[in-house]
Amino acid sequence: MTVTEHTIQTGTVRTGIADDARGAVIPPLYLTTNFRFEEIGKEPEFDYTRSNNPTRRTLTDLIAGLEGGTSATATSSGMSAVTLVLQLLKPGDLVVMAHDCYGGTLRLLTALASKGHFDLVCGDLTRADSLASLLEREPRLIWAETPSNPLLRLTDLKALVAGAREIDAITVVDNTLLSPARQRPLDFGIDIALHSTTKFINGHSDVIGGAVATRSAELGEELDWWANALGITQSPFDCYLALRGARTLFARMNQHEDNGRAIAGALRGHPAVTAVHYPGLPDDPGHELALEQQSGFGSMVSFELAGGREALDDFTGGLRHFTLAESLGGVESLISHPATMSHGAVEARERSAAGIEDGLLRISAGIEATEDLTRDIERALALVTPGVTGPPAGANSDQGRSLTAAAT
Repeated sequence: MTVTEHTIQTGTVRTGIADDARGAVIPPLYLTTNFRFEEIGKEPEFDYTRSNNPTRRTLTDLIAGLEGGTSATATSSGMSAVTLVLQLLKPGDLVVMAHDCYGGTLRLLTALASKGHFDLVCGDLTRADSLASLLEREPRLIWAETPSNPLLRLTDLKALVAGAREIDAITVVDNTLLSPARQRPLDFGIDIALHSTTKFINGHSDVIGGAVATRSAELGEELDWWANALGITQSPFDCYLALRGARTLFARMNQHEDNGRAIAGALRGHPAVTAVHYPGLPDDPGHELALEQQSGFGSMVSFELAGGREALDDFTGGLRHFTLAESLGGVESLISHPATMSHGAVEARERSAAGIEDGLLRISAGIEATEDLTRDIERALALVTPGVTGPPAGANSDQGRSLTAAAT
């Protein structure tokens, strides 16, 4: 049974249920490294777990269905998913990449381009004139993040696909920040949807993983071949955990988004906050586009805090229900400082050019009670607002570490 036989939400829960020979309701975990051959020269469906595994197959069936693709490949991490897609390139091919994407992606592509694996140019894919100018260079592959990490800028998927088809370019969209529960890039004609399944698809901050879903079977077969050749497929146990987490994706996303929307509202207009980045706000530059190509606004919120480093430490130290940590998409609420965490390896000049300033904080809203999270935000904001001194009673927190300590 595949996820596409039902609505996406129901299929996400039902994939693999009672599907084995013994009728196990939950698909079993196949921890074996190898499988028996019936006879010499007769290759079984599964032979070696690096190449294929029943537990991984169940997860990839689910992810392919979630994204509306023909196939999917599960990898050992989000960055190995990025590495996998880059195998489609050869020296001399040009990659156009969003200039404000995740720092780890930028680091990898920049390093590989410097070794001559391909050519690379970064630019603003969110503006029509900039996108048109970049497409004139006839790239082989266009790499977009929408929403972008961490500024939540949106790229017009229809415009991206229309331009790419004119030059026969491969389009890749990192869909990590919304998950297929809120956006399906392949429905717009994008060739590859990429995920760090560590984030929302798993959702419990206990698995490192990645995935790519493809619109065409041919592209999927090529990526499967490379994943096996490179040895970057996801382990059966991690696939089992990711599958467990994915079953609650839609239920979690509903609460995630409710909390993200409420947090954005609590931040908006506060005197200590100079900007809020959340496409769910009516005055956000990406709001109208989000209504067109997303089924929701997600739970990621970024904002810029006035007052310098002292204010950042006071604010994060005053939080009780947000953990200062890397990553996103887990059931627990997190807050991070992109300049020293997710984008710490990016040169300050490049960060600034992309709009990632030192006062920027990024929130991943979890699934805690909404009122607890908004009260926590308001309490921490009071610590950095002129005229307010000292934390309210009971505001002492185990999050009271400096950003420098958290980044080490």
